[in-house]
Amino acid sequence: MIEKMDMQTVQNKTLHKVKEHVVEVVSDSGEGAQRAAQTFATVSAKMGNSVWTVEIIPAEIEPPPRTAVGASGNRIRLGSFKITNAGDEADLIIAFNEQALIGRIDGGNLKPDCVILLDNVWRTHPDKSISQSYTEIYDKLIADGYRIIEIPMEKETLKHTSNPRRGKNMFALGALSFIYKRDVGLMKETISYAFRKKSKKVVDTNITLLEAGYKWAEENMDFQIEVPRHGVKDSQIVVNGNTAIGLGVVASGMEVCAMYPITPATSASHYLSDIFESSGGVVHQAEDEIAAVGFALGASHVGKCAVTITSGPGMALKAEFIGLAASAEVPIVIVNVQRGGPSTGLPTKVEQGDLLSALFGSPGDTPTIVMAAATIEDCFYSMITARKIAETFRTPVIVLSDTNLATGQQPFPRPKFNKEWVAPPIDQSAIPEGEKPYDWDEKTGGSRRFIPGQKGGEFVLTSFAHNQNGKEVRNAKLNQESIRLRSLKLAAFQKTLKTPEVFGDPEGDLLVVGWGSTKGAIEEAVYQVRKDGLKVSSLHLKFLQPMAPGIKEILKRFKKVMTVEINYSDELVKGLIEEDDRRYSNLSWLLRARYLTDVDCWSNVHGQPLKPRKIMEAIRIKERG
Repeated sequence: MIEKMDMQTVQNKTLHKVKEHVVEVVSDSGEGAQRAAQTFATVSAKMGNSVWTVEIIPAEIEPPPRTAVGASGNRIRLGSFKITNAGDEADLIIAFNEQALIGRIDGGNLKPDCVILLDNVWRTHPDKSISQSYTEIYDKLIADGYRIIEIPMEKETLKHTSNPRRGKNMFALGALSFIYKRDVGLMKETISYAFRKKSKKVVDTNITLLEAGYKWAEENMDFQIEVPRHGVKDSQIVVNGNTAIGLGVVASGMEVCAMYPITPATSASHYLSDIFESSGGVVHQAEDEIAAVGFALGASHVGKCAVTITSGPGMALKAEFIGLAASAEVPIVIVNVQRGGPSTGLPTKVEQGDLLSALFGSPGDTPTIVMAAATIEDCFYSMITARKIAETFRTPVIVLSDTNLATGQQPFPRPKFNKEWVAPPIDQSAIPEGEKPYDWDEKTGGSRRFIPGQKGGEFVLTSFAHNQNGKEVRNAKLNQESIRLRSLKLAAFQKTLKTPEVFGDPEGDLLVVGWGSTKGAIEEAVYQVRKDGLKVSSLHLKFLQPMAPGIKEILKRFKKVMTVEINYSDELVKGLIEEDDRRYSNLSWLLRARYLTDVDCWSNVHGQPLKPRKIMEAIRIKERG
């Protein structure tokens, strides 16, 4: 168990009071473990706990049942302080079969003394190979020191439904509700809302199963766990990153989202499809990724700053149109919810492998502004910021999210609408005689945005190299000059950025640099090693192109610098991979090139969110190194 605050016995049950706890619910795909876990997380947040969740998603859409690689479910970390990441290994897991459980153990996701609640229906299964597998795994786990509590989950569920695969999740939720002292009334309200589009019979059955699970646990479990409230006073919302992106699109005033379905980005556009029309917006599902970005670009050209939402493979297909947006200077926002690569890669797993392609993936010189969301709350506000930047500088803005943010849930203060989020109406007054569509400013590279139909604003938009009138040219000097002036936009925007704050002391032995969803895990790790006396600090970058001013000076104040990322880098292997042929992680490569500073890296592509404990181990190795 995690560090205990207090332990006492109440009515013959041991009550563990802890500052935080990590619980997982896993099953075969289609058995509802994700819904049960998400409901548990939502109610926990409503009861005042800080929460962070991570979906456990199999790589295949319909994996074979009872396989370690087919585990589906969710991890919930809840605490009495602000939770910023998924934490380390789990303290308690409820598994619908032993194979799903093994998948989590093999991935190093459970603590050595983790409490395991396991459906025992497989012990007496008529298929001898299944019953033998269950018994062998059970005995091994007991020998390894795990505490296993067998639950007659299927037997109890069958008392209330003929299809246990559609009922075990609510029974499990009831058991967890007792163990963690959740408000059953709030659970029922949340379940009723989740199934509001179903019949009353479906709602009643799920609530009955919840009550059955709670009663069974109350009668049979010998312990309970209490995680005190976080003490949040402000009104909160509990959403995942994709929903936060959708909310941010609406709040920003953008009116068009063009997309093509792709994991793990799709749910953002699904959410927008449900709500966007009521706020005057349009969701366009195109026939492919190229058509989606083309539609968004066309909408922006005629005055509606649009967004297109995708993942890595979709970004590759959008590359040429992103180049067109930069060349034609049409504002557009592109969201890349990163996933494991290359190619199809690990479509349901987390990775941060698209940074360099976001910066340099379009043909020729394509100056784009690239920013990364660090938290689920940041997913919301990043959309507002991206829209403002895109329209102010008439340029593509790429917002990088990832699977960790997209599918995770976190409570954050309910946003209060600010009219400054929404851009003012576009100036459609007549264009003064002689003004050109690309009257580039010598200091900023900016120019007025012409809208089709605007009096005096007729011009031809082209993908070719062009002059100030938008006319295609082959003039070498003018081509050089136009590219230089468009590049000025990055410099002009960079002057508006503030130097990011260092977490910890402003100087020391080691600086850990990160970006995107790794922020919470990095800062938790740095906080812990600083308690041990190490002179370690961290720096998190929101803008990757251009980078904020003052970063080079920060790097110089530390003896060593190391990035922590979820993308690939070579480990040094004497005689094969050495300093002169080593491949560095994305941000490390970028910092080394930009600031001519020795920047080391620690990264992996395990497809899982980084654990603070693993980062702490990497920090200590680097410190000793």
